Amino acid sequence: MASPRAQPPSYPSAARIADSPCYPQYAASLKCLEEFTSDKSKCQEHFDIYKECKKKEREARLERNRNRSLFS
Repeated sequence: MASPRAQPPSYPSAARIADSPCYPQYAASLKCLEEFTSDKSKCQEHFDIYKECKKKEREARLERNRNRSLFS
């Protein structure tokens, strides 16, 4: 008999970076850093894209929290 599967939360957990919707941008930034260790300025575009993604992720989380009722 198979055990019942746990339902995932209604929104993604960002407890681990791999769970973040910004993980691809994060990984691209790290890859760039590995490639250009001596010149981080070559990775600035990757950093900016990741920073913008994290900003949007935070705004979405705050909006979810604002819309969540404490009494439901």
